[in-house]
Amino acid sequence: MNPRRLTREVKVGTVGVGGANPIRIQTMLTSDTMNTEACVREAIPILEAGCEILRLTAPSVNDAKKLKDFVAEIRKRGFTTPIVADIHFVPAAAMEAALWVEKVRINPGNYADRKKFAVREYTDDQYEQELERLEQSFTPLVLRLKELGRALRIGVNHGSLSDRIMNRYGDTPLGMVESALEFARVCRKHNYHDIIFSMKASNPKVMIEAYRLLVERLDAEGPDWNYPLHLGVTEAGEGEDGRIKSAIGIGALLEDGLGDTVRVSLTEDSLHEIPVCRKLVAKYNAGQASRLSISHPADGREARSTNVRVFVTRAQAGVRISDDVKPEGVYEEAGVVEVNPLTDFTVPAGKMVAVADGTPLEPIPAYRLLARKVAGRNPILLKDVLGPVTSADPEMNLLNAATVLGSLLCDGIGDAVLVRSERDAAAALRLAFNILQAAGIRRFKTDYVACPSCGRTLFDLQTVTARIKARTQHLKGVKIAIMGCIVNGPGEMADADFGYVGTAPGKISLWVGKQQVKQHIPEEQAVDELVALIQAHGKWREP
Repeated sequence: MNPRRLTREVKVGTVGVGGANPIRIQTMLTSDTMNTEACVREAIPILEAGCEILRLTAPSVNDAKKLKDFVAEIRKRGFTTPIVADIHFVPAAAMEAALWVEKVRINPGNYADRKKFAVREYTDDQYEQELERLEQSFTPLVLRLKELGRALRIGVNHGSLSDRIMNRYGDTPLGMVESALEFARVCRKHNYHDIIFSMKASNPKVMIEAYRLLVERLDAEGPDWNYPLHLGVTEAGEGEDGRIKSAIGIGALLEDGLGDTVRVSLTEDSLHEIPVCRKLVAKYNAGQASRLSISHPADGREARSTNVRVFVTRAQAGVRISDDVKPEGVYEEAGVVEVNPLTDFTVPAGKMVAVADGTPLEPIPAYRLLARKVAGRNPILLKDVLGPVTSADPEMNLLNAATVLGSLLCDGIGDAVLVRSERDAAAALRLAFNILQAAGIRRFKTDYVACPSCGRTLFDLQTVTARIKARTQHLKGVKIAIMGCIVNGPGEMADADFGYVGTAPGKISLWVGKQQVKQHIPEEQAVDELVALIQAHGKWREP
């Protein structure tokens, strides 16, 4: 891995983020912020599990006022963990929340703007007027945060970029970066620097590119733009899929030396996120670096093949889960040439190569170096480990495999993959295919974008997600977004085929792409209506 990017330290209460501090782990409560008792009950085991920064949503001024009671109850119980208010749409809620919490998170896409998916060509003068309006709306919060010694996260979400940004920069990582910098410039105008950035997306490739581009832009602005980064893949989902997506996005950036605090967004109880965060950051906080650091490819190349194959060892060759999940090559029989990329080597063009076991590098820098040396002349087989598996923790091995294979695939490296850290043959095969799908390389099953629950959620996400999966998990190649509220819904699910979004208590809207096609559906009917919608658009097949 690369040396960690040196950032300025930002104090969130008593907790330092960035600088020489360890990578901090955090999560977000799912309880209704208006229900202080429920929030405290949920928070206590999370804080006892080691959460270092805890966030709550404050969708209204009344919610923001209730933060006072929550903070008081938590402090009364001896917890000093800093509390963060999550703000969308309502600047007045941010102003109120700043009185009670150590940090405020705002979303640049909806702090001063309402997303309408309007198509409009802005002249330079009109765009400048929009920026002046933004500054007028945002400056009062900046001044209050500075006065009270609070921190700020400028938290961009790919799914909720403003119409202004969308029309000038498009639905792109560049648009995400520009959205953040617009707000950062207002902060700096008032000599306020307690800023942390995040660039979240449900697509790990988009998320990785956005953070890398942000750092490139910050470096270009000057050495005093070295603000810390909060890493996360939003709407990662649940179970193995959610952990794989998070590991690909977060792990790839940690390998680049980027990231000062992380949150894993799972459609599960928030308590389950803490051990995953801890495992993802463990080796980076321990300083377990390779002897050689190789940066990610700078040319932005795409994978040479969208049909990256899944290899197994000879001992695993008999396993088969389905027609779509089966071995596509046997390692020992494929004539793969193993090389040490630290040495000079010659391999005939077209011959598949892999990094040799025992190479004194971690897999990611080893394969980055190999890719540079073969320069497209040879297909590359990726291995998740380059020696004996030392961890007996299946989740740790899963996260490592996803980080290694997924981040390399997102960088366009790899024509085949081999999972060796999972001892069970069927589990190893399934994991390999799941990594390919999470990295956006292949689709072999239904793809779900499911947000983590929070206090804004208008239905039980875990129950509804399970219900939707039970009806639709056989629909290979179909992408379904399940969103608890409208905050990120339309944008984050724009590349989904179908969307299921909570719009009011007990009421659901259904979407096809960016188009809302049904609204105010009673929740008890909504899954049936979703199935009917899939059928009407010719995407349904019987299980």
